[in-house]
Amino acid sequence: MAQVKRCSPTCKFFKCAKNAAVYRPDNVWCKLTEDMCDVANCAYAMCVKRRLLPKGICGETVKRKTTEKRPEEVVGPAIKLRGKTLRRVGEKEIF
Repeated sequence: MAQVKRCSPTCKFFKCAKNAAVYRPDNVWCKLTEDMCDVANCAYAMCVKRRLLPKGICGETVKRKTTEKRPEEVVGPAIKLRGKTLRRVGEKEIF
């Protein structure tokens, strides 16, 4: 199973919304905070592919969990109609 990775400002899909990221040879510097860029605590950090999750986690590395549900669980119980709605729809129960 793949490990969950944190997004880094050196990723090719990372973008600073305020264009405050300055790329240096050894790190990425933020002009707004005058400190190294921290994706987890920055309000302006974003991903071009829209995969940035809270706390700076890269959504590309997260494995999705899916479950099968029966149609009865998804739809729910039938709703009984009466009055004007019944005349418009024409059925006593809808799903």
